[in-house]
Amino acid sequence: MQQRCKYQTQQGEQCQGENLGNGYCFWHDPIIDKSGMDLAERLEIYANNGGMTKGLQLKRVNLKGINLVNRDSREGFDLSESDLYRANLQGASLFQVTLCHGSLMKANLRESNLHCANLEDTNLLGIRLHDAKIDNLHIGETLLQEKQAFCHLAEHNKEAAQDNFEQCEEIYRNLRKCAEHQGLFPLAGRFIYKELTMRRQMLKRWSLKWCFSKVVDLLCGYGEKPENTVVFSLMLVLMCAVGYFLFGVNYDGQRIEFNPTQSLLTNTEMFFLSLYYSVVTFTTLGYGDITPIGITRVFAALEAFLGSFIIALFVVVFVKRMTR
Repeated sequence: MQQRCKYQTQQGEQCQGENLGNGYCFWHDPIIDKSGMDLAERLEIYANNGGMTKGLQLKRVNLKGINLVNRDSREGFDLSESDLYRANLQGASLFQVTLCHGSLMKANLRESNLHCANLEDTNLLGIRLHDAKIDNLHIGETLLQEKQAFCHLAEHNKEAAQDNFEQCEEIYRNLRKCAEHQGLFPLAGRFIYKELTMRRQMLKRWSLKWCFSKVVDLLCGYGEKPENTVVFSLMLVLMCAVGYFLFGVNYDGQRIEFNPTQSLLTNTEMFFLSLYYSVVTFTTLGYGDITPIGITRVFAALEAFLGSFIIALFVVVFVKRMTR
């Protein structure tokens, strides 16, 4: 009985290729040195004939111009768990290809078509993407190194985590530059946000730089999330309104504040007057019909200062997003 390749996927699928003596077929054998081999045409034939494309061992191979578009299916070829370290994939057609849990480390993907490709949990460190098409590229919410970094943090291995975060920053920067070059600015915005987040992760927690970076993230998502500014503004207005309601403001000689002896309707009216005053103070309109007293002067001064700053920040971030 002819022996078969012993390679199995993580899901238990068995390769039906011929065992060449090392327990694996040619495509799944990690021992055979395939460096520099021109395997583009052979791999196309293998994939189109129904060969198992998962778990391919193709380090340093030459796959320049390969066409791995699965024209007979709505889904692309599945190259999950494949190792394409330093492979030459220049000009490759990889539309809808799935390459999860694998490696493209330092692979040459210049001028390749990665449209709708799925590279989740794949090592993307050092890939060359000049002129590659990456629109609708799926890399998952977190990179492989990002997950590893948080695992190292949980194990209190800060040095290893630092190294992983540095790798993540490099990968996101590489993807961001490629997206900007193609005019894919929403995608570039997502990558620059992740790039700066990784940079913050490398800072000492609770240091001045870390705190400043965290505040900028919360306020506007490093310029990529104007909705954060809106949410923060609403929270600030509401919190100050509660402060005015509890500690009191002056309205035509009458003190507006919470009083448990008053009816619910009266207290509700007082709160909405406090909310009105908070909005007016935040926007620095200053009608003068309501004035702060006592400690609420501190609240009003702080809200007015933050309000003018946040409104200006929102305009900058919103215009940045809309003019892309």
